[in-house]
Amino acid sequence: MNAHTKQLVYGAYDVPEGAHALSIVYQSLSAAGLSPKSVTVDGNPQQIKYLHLIWPSIILQRCIVHVQRQGLSWCRRNPKRTDAKHLREIFLRICTVKTSAQVRRFIADVLAWENRFGDAIDQSTVRGWVFNDLLRARSMLLKALPDLFHFISNTNIPSSTNSLESYFSRLKEHYRHHRGLALHHRDAYFKWYFYFVPGKNSNTK
Repeated sequence: MNAHTKQLVYGAYDVPEGAHALSIVYQSLSAAGLSPKSVTVDGNPQQIKYLHLIWPSIILQRCIVHVQRQGLSWCRRNPKRTDAKHLREIFLRICTVKTSAQVRRFIADVLAWENRFGDAIDQSTVRGWVFNDLLRARSMLLKALPDLFHFISNTNIPSSTNSLESYFSRLKEHYRHHRGLALHHRDAYFKWYFYFVPGKNSNTK
């Protein structure tokens, strides 16, 4: 979706998010002349890999809403571990970062957390769902950090995929009224929807 016009750039039904399918989609878009300067993504590693492969100079902005939501989920609502408590506080601040000074402070706080707790986490012999989720939260944040705040220095880059998520939500709502469609009619239905409902009237940012 075009971030400024809210017009749908491309839509397809039943496309897996795996490497082979994404490669074909991006190659076809590139062959058709699409050359995006930036893309805001939810963090799918295959998506990130093939966007970089097809458009090497592209700027990838990680959706701050996805990072925050997943991080808070992995840290739990009321974590018992001290490291998880502090990491949860960091995730809570992501969507409040609005200036370059706040970006520098946020990055400094992430690195301070890593310096304080990183070695102990690496050397820990603890196992279980809680600890494994803490590892996931830490890994995700550190990997996403370089691409979390491109939107601060370039206001043309959206900070989240909210507009597209809103479009998907409306699409799902409409599709529920046609759940009885035969399989061979579904592709035609989605093509019809993508063509006639391009997303221009989205109310989200």
